[in-house]
Amino acid sequence: MADRLFLLKPGFEKEDGNLYYCPSCATIEGFLGFFPRLRDLIDVYYLAFPRPRQPVIDLIGADNQSLPVLVLEGATQAVDPAIAVKSFNGNRFIDGEAEIRRYLSSRYDLPKAS
Repeated sequence: MADRLFLLKPGFEKEDGNLYYCPSCATIEGFLGFFPRLRDLIDVYYLAFPRPRQPVIDLIGADNQSLPVLVLEGATQAVDPAIAVKSFNGNRFIDGEAEIRRYLSSRYDLPKAS
C-alpha cells in the first residue's frame, strides 16, 4: 500500500454562493506538477468540500478530516523527526501543507524547498 494524499477538489461552493479552491491543496498540486513521478509512488484522492469526508474519517477519525492530509503507508516507516507526524488508531498522518511537502521530498529523494 502506498502513502495516501487527500486533497480538496477545486471549484467548491460555500454558503455565500461563490466558488473557491484550497490554497494549501493548490500548493501541493503544484509540487506534484514539479515532480510528476510522485503520482506513480503515492495514491492521490480528490474529495468534495462538504463534510463528513468519510474516506479520511475511516483512516484517521472525524477530528482529522481537514485537508490536505497525507496518510503514511506503514506504522513503522521512518520519518524525519523534524516532521510533525500524528497518529490515530494505528494510522500515522501529516496534515500541514509544508510538512507534507517536506516529507515527500525526504521520503522520495526529491529536492527540498529553499
